[in-house]
Amino acid sequence: MLNAAGVLRQVAATGYRFTTVTPLTHQRVLARRGREPGSTLRDIFGWNLSFEAGAVPPELLADMERAGIVRRNGALLRSTVRIASLGDDLFFHSAYPTVEENAVFFGPDTSRFARFIRHALAPRQKQPGVRVLDVGCGSGAGGIAVARALAAAGTPATVVMNDINPLALQYTAVNAEVAGVAVTLAQGDALSAVDGEFDLIVSNPPYLDDAAQRAYRHGGTRLGRALSVRIAAESLKRLAPGGQLLLYTGVAMVDGEDPFLAEMQPLLAASGHTWSYSEIDPDVFGEELERPVYAHIDRIAAVGLVATRTKESA
Repeated sequence: MLNAAGVLRQVAATGYRFTTVTPLTHQRVLARRGREPGSTLRDIFGWNLSFEAGAVPPELLADMERAGIVRRNGALLRSTVRIASLGDDLFFHSAYPTVEENAVFFGPDTSRFARFIRHALAPRQKQPGVRVLDVGCGSGAGGIAVARALAAAGTPATVVMNDINPLALQYTAVNAEVAGVAVTLAQGDALSAVDGEFDLIVSNPPYLDDAAQRAYRHGGTRLGRALSVRIAAESLKRLAPGGQLLLYTGVAMVDGEDPFLAEMQPLLAASGHTWSYSEIDPDVFGEELERPVYAHIDRIAAVGLVATRTKESA
């Protein structure tokens, strides 16, 4: 993605802001817009509409072409990436619709994840330095949110960004560079891709039972919670004394019960960690309940787990 950082910087310099919505809302907005080409940067990078060459400044279009992130769509052009805003930071993520196996997703879950991180770290005191790992980083929004929160507390962070998807790490590298956050990239399957212990591990794993088993959506067996349980279990073993895990995920609730929490409680008790758990949003991705695999569930809830390794367990 040569020159991709230049694209993001040029867009940022315009004061661009765009809140990325759910795929269903995006679809409805496009249906309302019809075939009208995009005329603003929000149209082009947010709603991902096709556009005429004159709709963007020549320097920006030239950088897009050099970075390989624009394609011709008949007589029009179309960006192969979208740009979302989160606070003052901008993030490259995949074009709409995110149907490819290697798609890099950014949406309302990303905003909830970043808010969960900020709230969890808000009372944190200044420390000499913190080694951070973002497992399944996607666009890098979680790790960057951590770096921002720690910097506000006067704590420097060494941030490792992990993902099994090479494209996610390409986007993360650009997003972190433009944000001014130094990161180390680690490609591979979750904790197996990194060595050592960490003072802070954050993760927002995919949690749906995706029929196509796309990496950015599919959370594995047991209604999509298997990956979240595995990442949590592996992370608990890799926390430094006093280290903390912040896990944001989704759970398919069955007959009023939370099966993810039921699986995690014995693991947390056996490891001797202190922990807290809360529902962040009681009802997300409601359209998934129309699929047969979810025919027996009540709802899908977004949840947050905060687990801290006691220093005595070192």
